[in-house]
Amino acid sequence: MATFGRTYNEGEIGRKFKKVLQEFSEVLGSFYFEDSIPQLAVVDRLRGLSAKVDRVAVDFDEFLQGVVDETIIKVRNNSEKISEDGVETFIEGLLKVQKEDIIGITIDADVIKALLLDAYVAGTDTSSSVLEWAMTELLLHPENLKKVQDEVRSILRGKEEITDEDLDKMTYLKAVIMETTRLHPPLPILPPRVARHDVNVMGYDIAEGTRVYVNVYAIMRDPKVWEKAEMFLPERFLESSIDFVRHNFELLTFGAGRRGCPGRVFAMAINEKVFGYCFIKI
Repeated sequence: MATFGRTYNEGEIGRKFKKVLQEFSEVLGSFYFEDSIPQLAVVDRLRGLSAKVDRVAVDFDEFLQGVVDETIIKVRNNSEKISEDGVETFIEGLLKVQKEDIIGITIDADVIKALLLDAYVAGTDTSSSVLEWAMTELLLHPENLKKVQDEVRSILRGKEEITDEDLDKMTYLKAVIMETTRLHPPLPILPPRVARHDVNVMGYDIAEGTRVYVNVYAIMRDPKVWEKAEMFLPERFLESSIDFVRHNFELLTFGAGRRGCPGRVFAMAINEKVFGYCFIKI
């Protein structure tokens, strides 16, 4: 809803969208020899994986182009009111940037579709994974579950709607989410980087052009960095200065630096609110 302004669950377009998403998830989670050993890229072609990637890319591109065209027509026919609830969606914001040249950088249709793909893919499976692991850890640790329940109920006092002000007070709930992502990062290995020049890291010579994978799963369970690293202890974040905002390389749930996840704030807002609603009645 935030990205497209509507859901695509019904009819022919709904069936096509679900099929493309399923195939996209399959190719995204497949092992590519080319990623680890570029010389073996031919293996990916022989087993048909490269052709499947190309086909899924074309199908997704057609779907996203349809979404863009649909939004352009909607905005053109209803220029005074951007959306049904008056809130600008992500795609509408991108089209506005494109039309008005707000940032002084020209973005074409391919850039818009790429950003839509990033926003949708990066914001679906990752968020659901965090919530699933958080509930799993709390079910395994009833004492922590009770602390979250007590905090949410004491702040809401019978209300069934959670406001941003309420979330600001839910420090233990936030700590549970941070500890969950430390133990169970949505992306255990960050998207690959490429060394821009020759560099020596901890005694290892890394040549320019080397593809680099960052194992955040290992970093966030490193006993040299974290006390009782393998244990679920949300309390460690209650008095800690470590969080997602600062450049803390101990907690790399969203990466860091210029390649850090641009959707961090949105992701945490969604996770915290949905997680909070889980404890209103249970």
